Amino acid sequence: MKIRALIAALLLAATTAHAEGKLVVYNWAEYIPEGVLEDFEKETGIKVEYSTYENNEVMYSKVKLQQGKGYDIIVPSAYLVAKMREEGLLQEIDPKKLTNLKNLSISLMNKPYDPGNKYSIPYLWGSTGIAVNSKAIDPATITGWADLWDSKWQGKLLLVDDVREVFHMALRKQGHSTNTTNPEEIKAAYEDLQKLMPNVRVFNADAPREPFLAGDVDLGMIWSGEAIMAQKENPEIKYIYPKEGAGFWVDSFTIPKGAENVDNAHKFIDYMLKAEVGQKVVEELGYSTPNGAARELMDEATRDNPIIFPAADVIDQGEFQNNVGDAMKLYDGYWEKLKTGK
Repeated sequence: MKIRALIAALLLAATTAHAEGKLVVYNWAEYIPEGVLEDFEKETGIKVEYSTYENNEVMYSKVKLQQGKGYDIIVPSAYLVAKMREEGLLQEIDPKKLTNLKNLSISLMNKPYDPGNKYSIPYLWGSTGIAVNSKAIDPATITGWADLWDSKWQGKLLLVDDVREVFHMALRKQGHSTNTTNPEEIKAAYEDLQKLMPNVRVFNADAPREPFLAGDVDLGMIWSGEAIMAQKENPEIKYIYPKEGAGFWVDSFTIPKGAENVDNAHKFIDYMLKAEVGQKVVEELGYSTPNGAARELMDEATRDNPIIFPAADVIDQGEFQNNVGDAMKLYDGYWEKLKTGK
């Protein structure tokens, strides 16, 4: 009996040790540079289980269904941080376990969606604008979102597969806030988007740059980082900040309520906050970082790239996404109708 008890104790210890060496990450596709996860594993001995999602809605639905269990790290956008926090799907982050928190710029901290950053740590931020293949279309002829409604683009546009991003276009075109909760404004935006649909060739949320690079489309929506990656392969791809205002967003590291490897989640966040890691993230992915220490390590061309780090007046002209509360049900309902044509 003593031998059996000893074996059972050893098995329990082995299971516990295995759990302590594990981290389950659920992140956007193409949102961590190649080699970073491997370097984290080598430095910490923690084995990472990594999977990806295409948009906020897919991630939220899965985490909601599982009541915050199954993952140790997720990376929602700002408006969803607020929603998930209010629904009890996230747990508080211990700042004392984040030695590299000092690297972050205060300009992207302590925002209304998460006062005091109790539940989220900003990872990347960026914009949503217009991509143009200048070899096929003169960029000077595209100045704003409204230009995408021109009938000459029938069957030629790419839209990102994201409800808030697409509604942003129509709302700003009509002079409304991207964060409106007014049912009439949301309905009017939906009706305007119905008129745009004949121009839409494809929705893409995985890698919007790919249809541009393949020559399938020459005009449409794109995220700033995707534009940077596209330009590395084809400099003819230009990025335009729409005159009605670009959409801006912040994606943050959060720890779901049901996470099983909380200490490892903190170690991962802290590792990603290292200056040299932040530098690698920006230089490879093309998105903006809140990591001031990382920006100091970048070459001048990267630091001064207006797609990665837009000027203050461009940011002021645009708008950051916030939580729209119960109005999200309206957006989702119209989004379903828009995509199904019903």
